[in-house]
Amino acid sequence: MIRGAAWRLAAGLALLAAAIGAHAAPEPLRIGSKRFTESYVLGEVLVQAASRAGVPAEHKPGLGNTAILFAALRSGSIDAYPEYTGTIAAEILKSSGPLDLATINARLAPLGVAATVPLGFSNSYAIGVREDEALRGNLVTLGDLVRAPRLALGLSHEFLGRRDGWPGLKAAYSLPHSPTALDHGLAYEALNAGQVAAIDVYTTDAKLARGNIVLLEDNKKFFPRYDAVILHRADTPKHYPMAFAAFAGLEGRIDEVTMRSLNARAEIDHVPFAEVARTFLDATPTTVGTGGQRGLWKAIFAPDFGRLTRQHLVLVFGSLFAAVLVGVPLGILAAKVRAVSQPVLAVTGIAQTIPSLALLAILIPITGTIGAVPALIALFLYGLLPIVRNTHAGLLGVSKGQRDAARALGLKPGTILARIELPLALPTILAGIKTAAVIGVGTATIAAFVGAGGYGERIAQGLALNDNEALLAGAIPAAVLALLVHGIFEVIEHLAGQHTWNSSQDD
Repeated sequence: MIRGAAWRLAAGLALLAAAIGAHAAPEPLRIGSKRFTESYVLGEVLVQAASRAGVPAEHKPGLGNTAILFAALRSGSIDAYPEYTGTIAAEILKSSGPLDLATINARLAPLGVAATVPLGFSNSYAIGVREDEALRGNLVTLGDLVRAPRLALGLSHEFLGRRDGWPGLKAAYSLPHSPTALDHGLAYEALNAGQVAAIDVYTTDAKLARGNIVLLEDNKKFFPRYDAVILHRADTPKHYPMAFAAFAGLEGRIDEVTMRSLNARAEIDHVPFAEVARTFLDATPTTVGTGGQRGLWKAIFAPDFGRLTRQHLVLVFGSLFAAVLVGVPLGILAAKVRAVSQPVLAVTGIAQTIPSLALLAILIPITGTIGAVPALIALFLYGLLPIVRNTHAGLLGVSKGQRDAARALGLKPGTILARIELPLALPTILAGIKTAAVIGVGTATIAAFVGAGGYGERIAQGLALNDNEALLAGAIPAAVLALLVHGIFEVIEHLAGQHTWNSSQDD
């Protein structure tokens, strides 16, 4: 009886401790950011401002474009992210013209979203032309582009698809050009290399102050203002009042010159985003940092290496495990039932035809979340085909004579499959699993674009900053992991082949 009372007391204390722990460790405020320098920097500023106010906060960097971030916000995968009034009006509210902040919030209210805390600068779009091309063609305004129909334009993917981007600009100025799609992080390099003559820029881009670029005057006032604000769910300030009190202190503190300077520290001087945000919040002078001198070895084995490795391994082997559980039975079905053979192979092959970013964008609204869930589903779908196809091929490769001999011994179909066919097909099946695993290692880098982490997080930041060192710090570990996975499966295949050969000799 005493022992039972002791157990009840212990259980009660455990429940009390759990309740206290749950109360003491609230859900962190999740701040998202888009896949370009300024958004990374502002995301870090918000996270650190909240942390300084005593609110646990985490940054989910480089999640993608406006559609992905807004879907993540509404689904509850993130709580807030830095956005721009022009983008909200055109891309989220589908307005044909600019809207002021009060009108924006009135239209966002039915969606359960609000835009607050104007940070103090407008980061509008502009078209920048290399100085020599502008002088040669006497290009001063956007309207002058009509006189230069052969001018090579390189425009970012988002700008090409936005209502307030290329489609609207082309119509407003009757532009005849056929632009090339470029990642914004690579646009300046392409411009300097002479591969393109004009690019879309943000007016707070770091490289504008240090490059020979002429911004064409928007003489028709096509581009609206893009005032930086915090976009969040309407109830988020109620759940995190201290964080939003800290955010209110940022209102009007960042002008265009300051923002361009912060971007330059991150993009040109290669100072980590967290350090850029810290020095801004400390109100210390923004001197040139030493982040660019860190060295490739240190960049690879930076403090986030362990976390990114764990995330990458979970993505690869979690999806691979599910693909094996589903793919091997499907391959057996395709081999045994001729009527469903081609449909099974065709359906499992469909995922291979869908670009990875497009598949992730489709899965986000379906799953209602960002992060590991849509990434794991996408990697699972990509891993199915080689496993299903190799299982199917391996079973069909078992000779008719071996099957007939097994039947002559009176073995049942299930026993023949388990004892004869699958062991003989095992090397081929393992080759398919190896292919799926190696493909998964490479494809998992794309998962960072929806906040799933892994080595792709460094690659995304490297693209945003045009930082080859950051790119290599993500690409090299991914390549090494792919080689390790390939080597491990080679050993497993060799051992399985030896076992199969020995078994056949014994028989």
